[in-house]
Amino acid sequence: MIERAAKGHGTRLRVRAQPGAPESRVRGERDGALRVAITQVAEQGKANTALIAFLSKRLGIARSRVELVSGARTVEKTFLVHDLSETELRRRIGAIVS
Repeated sequence: MIERAAKGHGTRLRVRAQPGAPESRVRGERDGALRVAITQVAEQGKANTALIAFLSKRLGIARSRVELVSGARTVEKTFLVHDLSETELRRRIGAIVS
């Protein structure tokens, strides 16, 4: 699910988003991606913004440290989590998923 980012800027996190869900929540892991349901509908980037806010809150980090690097118009997204090691990101995600 988690892979190292190039150039030591942080850690990449693959996410499969479900916009327009009844509630925002982490739905587990599947095929190497964190599955996240988000209430915001996918229009004009609103779901991406809500997803960044949700992830940053659940990970306990500032929104500015979660950057969408690919998948802005798809449900398969890749985020770069700045200044968080792979080990620490795994630990935090483990706490969220369990």
